[in-house]
This record gives sequence, structure tokens and C-alpha cells, in this order.
Amino acid sequence: MGHKTNGRFIVFEGIDGSGKSTQIKKISNRLAAWDYSPYLTFEPTDGPVGSLIRQMLSGKVTTDQRTIASLFAADRTDHLVNRENGLRHKVDQGEIVLCDRYYFSSYAYHAQYIDMEWVIHLNSLNAEILRPDVTLFIDVDPDTCFERIKNSRNHFEMYEKREILKKVRTNYFKAFDALSSLEKIVIIDGNNTMERVEQAIFHEVKKALEIG
Repeated sequence: MGHKTNGRFIVFEGIDGSGKSTQIKKISNRLAAWDYSPYLTFEPTDGPVGSLIRQMLSGKVTTDQRTIASLFAADRTDHLVNRENGLRHKVDQGEIVLCDRYYFSSYAYHAQYIDMEWVIHLNSLNAEILRPDVTLFIDVDPDTCFERIKNSRNHFEMYEKREILKKVRTNYFKAFDALSSLEKIVIIDGNNTMERVEQAIFHEVKKALEIG
């Protein structure tokens, strides 16, 4: 059954190519070795709204940026409260939830096109439903991230452009500053080796779980 613990909601953030999806798996494996059973999830989800968003990001469906922002917020609400695997219930039941992206992604990405305050307000219900115990931002140079993306795939998604990644990184820090009184945010230097980044993240995860 693993350790008995109070539920935790730990979010991994970063621009595309920052390595957060790799790191969340590594941290999950390390927790499993400690006899914890974390629940891994991601946004946009693989639910009906999330699947539509993925079609928009890939260019298969075209729409307005306000519509995309609104769909992200709706997908997030379903992610939190749906009856099958809603995150709010999982945390209330004592599960450790590790989430690849949450509302700070919306603030950073959509603020290129829409007023950030509008996006924050759009997600205010989600923040009331479940606020992260800690948001871990893996900070990697945008040029490095773009090269990683370029070398790993043939097709680029909507936001996977060098200049966009630079703007997104700037917007992340603007959002962190704006919400510093409400959110616990830890910046991880993602320009180190993968092993050092993993160790820095695991250190923060252990603090969040209150384990030695």
C-alpha cells in the first residue's frame, strides 16, 4: 500500500524542451523506490476537451487564442473534479499527485496573446478547487530547449518556436511575481546535468512530502 501520507499536489512546469516530462518520470521512480505510489498526470489531458486542444496545438484544428485559453481552463476543471480520476478527490484521499503542467502554463503561454490578468481570472475557479503544494519550474535556456525540440521531432507544435519560447519564459516569471503571495514556487536550474537537475527536484519533493 505504500506510506500513509497526507495528500500532496506537486506541479512540474517549464517551457517546451525543458525536460520536465522526463524528470517527472524519474522522480516518480525514485518515490516508488521509497515505497510511495505517486499518481502521474498531465495537461492538456487525454480527455475529450484535452484531445481537442491537442488537435489545435498540432494545427489540425484552427481557432482563436481566447478559445484555446478557455478550453485549457475547462479541461483543467474536468481534470480536477471528474468522477473517474479527479485530482481534488485523489489529494483528499491522501494520494501524491505529480502533474506535468497546470495553470501557470496557461498564464505563461496565453499571455503572449491575451492579457495575463484575464487568463488568471479565467482559471480562478481551478485555483480555488486545488492549489499546488509546490510548483517546480525547471528553468532552461530557451535556445537550448529549441535545439532539443528541433533534434527530437520533424513537426513543430503551435508554441514551439524560438522567439515564442523566450516570451513564454519571461511570462512565467511575470506570473510568479504576480502570484508570489499565493503560490509556493521553486525555481530549479535546468541547465545543469540531468542528474543534478533530478537531485535538486527530488530534494524539493522530499521537502513537500515532509520526508527525510
